[in-house]
Amino acid sequence: MTKQLVICNLKAARKTKGLSQSELAEQVGVKRQAIYDMESGRYVPNTQVALLLAKVLGCRVEDLFSIVLSSGDRAVTLVEEIGPSGPRVSLVKVRDQLIAYPLDDKWISSEGFQSADGLLQDDCRCVRLLLSEEALGKKALLLGCDPAFAILSSHVSRSLGDERLQCRFSQSTGALKALSSGYAHLAGTHLHNTSDTESNLDLARATLGEMKAKVIAFSSFEEGLMVGPGNPHGIRAIGDLAGGIRFANREPGAALRVLLDDHLSRLGISPETVDGYDRLVRSHNEGAKMVSFGLIDAALGLRAVAMSHGLGFVSLAMVRCDLVIPHDLMEHSAVKIILELLQTRGLREELSALPGYDSSRMGTVIGET
Repeated sequence: MTKQLVICNLKAARKTKGLSQSELAEQVGVKRQAIYDMESGRYVPNTQVALLLAKVLGCRVEDLFSIVLSSGDRAVTLVEEIGPSGPRVSLVKVRDQLIAYPLDDKWISSEGFQSADGLLQDDCRCVRLLLSEEALGKKALLLGCDPAFAILSSHVSRSLGDERLQCRFSQSTGALKALSSGYAHLAGTHLHNTSDTESNLDLARATLGEMKAKVIAFSSFEEGLMVGPGNPHGIRAIGDLAGGIRFANREPGAALRVLLDDHLSRLGISPETVDGYDRLVRSHNEGAKMVSFGLIDAALGLRAVAMSHGLGFVSLAMVRCDLVIPHDLMEHSAVKIILELLQTRGLREELSALPGYDSSRMGTVIGET
C-alpha cells in the first residue's frame, strides 16, 4: 500500500519573508504554537489556515505543503550499530548513497532529543523516510570534535536556503576514516604539529589514500588539562599526572591522546604511572563533567569547555582544527555555503569570542591530499 508523507516548507518560506513565528501567527490569526507545530511536522493545517498562510507569505499552498508518495522503504547503509536509542536515525546522502547514524549522545548539539530523518526497519538495511529526499540532498554531515562546529551549523541554518549542516562527534582519526568510506561530507581534525610538516594534512593523506581533498583551516584553540575550580591539586604540567592525580584519558586515535602521549614520551614518563591512563572518556564534555562531580582530578579538554563548566585549566598547546573536504563534494550546496561562511566576519568574530579560540586563519587552504 502506498503511504503518504506531508512535507512542510513553511519555515523556509517564513524566513525568506523575514517573519518570526509570532508575527506570522498574528497575521494568520492562529497561536504561535500552531506555527511551531506545523514547522516541526506535528500538525497539518486545514484548508482555511493553509490558504491564509499562502496569502500572507505570497506563495501557493503547494509551495508550503507537499505530499511525498512512498511505495516502500529505502535501502540504507547503517554506519554504527543501533543501541538502546532505538530505530530513530539521522540520514545523509553522500554520492547518492543513503547513510544512517543512530540518534545517540554523539551529536554535538545534544540538549533534548534530536529529530529523526527516518525509522530503521527490523533488518537494519532499510529505512522509512521522515524527510523528503530533496531535503536530504541539501544536508551535509561534518564529523569531528571541535565544539565550535555547532556554531558553524547554526550559521548555515541562518542562510536563506534550505541547506543544513549536521555535526556528529568523532575523534580526528575516526572522522577521516569515515570520510574515506563515504560516510560523511566533511571531517574535522586537530592534531598538533610535532615538526615542520602539517600533521592534519599528513593524517589526511595517510587516511584518505587516493581520495583527493582540500584541507582548510577552521579554528585554533587551547588544549590542555581541565582541573577543579582553583586547581586544588596544584597541577601545572603533564608531569604532575604521575603524582597520584586521578586522571581520565581519551580513546586511541583522539588528537588529545596523541598530545598527551607526546608529552609523556618527551618527559620519559611511563603511561603505567598515570592513575587513569586507561580510564577513558569519549568527549571533552564527558571529561569536564567527571571533574565537576569530583570523580577525577583532571581530564583532557579545551579551555572553552573547562570555563563553560566553571573549571580550572592548565594550557598545554594551541592547536589548529582543519576541515577536510573531498574535491567531488565541494559543489554540494551546503558545503558551498560553509566555504562562503569561512570568509565572513560574523563567524570569525563569534569563534574568537570563545575562551582560548582564535579564528585568524579561518578559510586558509592548508594543502591538498
